[in-house]
Amino acid sequence: MRKGLHGGMYNPLSDEDIQHIHATVIRVFEEVGVQVNHAEARKIFKAAGADVDEGNRIVKFSGAMVMELVEKAPAEIRLCGRAPEGSLDCEIGGARVYLGTGGTALNVQDPGSNDSRPSELKDIIDMARVVDALENIHFYMLNVFPHDVDAPHIDVNRFGAALNHTRKHVMGGVYSVEGIRNVIKMAEMIAGSREKLLARPFISMVTCIISPFKIDEDYGRLAIEVARNGIPLVVPAEPLCGATAPITLAGNLVVDCVDTLTGVMLTQLVNPGTPVLFGCISSITDLRDMKYLAGAVEMGLINAAAAQMARFYQLPIYATAGMSDAKVNDAQAGYESAITNLLTALAGANFIHDAAGFLEFCMTASYDKLVIDDEIIGMVMRAVEGIRVDEETLAFDLLKKVGPGGHFVSSRHTRRHMRKEQFLPKLSDRENRHAWVQNGAKDTRMRAAERVRQILNRPPASVIPEDVRRRIIKEIPGLKAFSMESPEASGENRS
Repeated sequence: MRKGLHGGMYNPLSDEDIQHIHATVIRVFEEVGVQVNHAEARKIFKAAGADVDEGNRIVKFSGAMVMELVEKAPAEIRLCGRAPEGSLDCEIGGARVYLGTGGTALNVQDPGSNDSRPSELKDIIDMARVVDALENIHFYMLNVFPHDVDAPHIDVNRFGAALNHTRKHVMGGVYSVEGIRNVIKMAEMIAGSREKLLARPFISMVTCIISPFKIDEDYGRLAIEVARNGIPLVVPAEPLCGATAPITLAGNLVVDCVDTLTGVMLTQLVNPGTPVLFGCISSITDLRDMKYLAGAVEMGLINAAAAQMARFYQLPIYATAGMSDAKVNDAQAGYESAITNLLTALAGANFIHDAAGFLEFCMTASYDKLVIDDEIIGMVMRAVEGIRVDEETLAFDLLKKVGPGGHFVSSRHTRRHMRKEQFLPKLSDRENRHAWVQNGAKDTRMRAAERVRQILNRPPASVIPEDVRRRIIKEIPGLKAFSMESPEASGENRS
């Protein structure tokens, strides 16, 4: 698995551009301000020295205050998995790159299907199982909404379904304070104690900022609750060019920086040192009808630039890439996902979410696309790895030994490097036409659907010890996820 490689070789912004954006960000904080609709958050900001107008709920910050609070946040965060020796951990910060799923789609596309249906809790279970089996997807962000779960129990069932079926790091959006508390309680049981969970956090949470320049009542309350508990979180914003941000990409970056830095400041005032990620979900709109676009190349550009801004503020970044506006897994789905993933990863974005499985403006999570995007991510990470140049790879002694007209097929040097120098695809077809036809003339979608079915036809296995599972079921109300079994476990394939 290629993971945590250092990107940063692609930089759409110059140093002068970064300084210009930052200066404008500070002007917004000082002259425009942020609307904070959560009373406790306003009180926290005011106590720290911000200028608070209670009449219109506008909070303004001096540039010095902004930078002082941002500097309290850690520059690097370890988002842990649950595997021996930390093999599934993600060390987020600098220009290290990880890619995974995203959330939260409302629909699901079953293996081999072109249609979609409302997502259910069993899809979180099955998606977790697929992600756990795919080598190049580095983390599982909860990617669908379970329509068959009552609202008070959404959080604990989403996290529970994932934690029960993958050891990779699990991140998810949260919907209630009680849900946050129950998820943390469940995670503490799995870890063995609160101290062990905080030492190796295998969960993290998302609490959004509303673009432009707004913390709403609900998300303000949720961000404060997560920060008080010391759980890693991201405070992302989703400014859309021409809608909730200026039409220009530079203007979008200003809005995104102001919004997410506001969330960072709040977390540091609540609990200094809280592990928090700078967040960017920025994209553009289709100006014909103002709908959100997920597969635009401009999304890749914005998120690549946001990675540079996050490094300027010495914050780890949660970036966005890899989605498609296509409705099925066709050529459009492939090239849109590849372009934005490649741009954002080469720029050194750290935690790139939505990078696997999303179609249809982020409305549909596709089982087959998880497998296809796993292959794309593998190729992207090979590009991030770059070209190693030293005496061993230049191979002068071998060149001299082989000489003109020779070959390198049987050399030890070839055997030594062949498996790590090249990316070896598992989904792509590299046979000649005759062999391809003999094997059924299957296209990428057909091969991906077969791979999904192979994974889901295996009996589902819990990755949580049975005694811990029983305790969680006993102590946490409304938890359905541990008692569910997917249809594939009994041999019933999805169409």
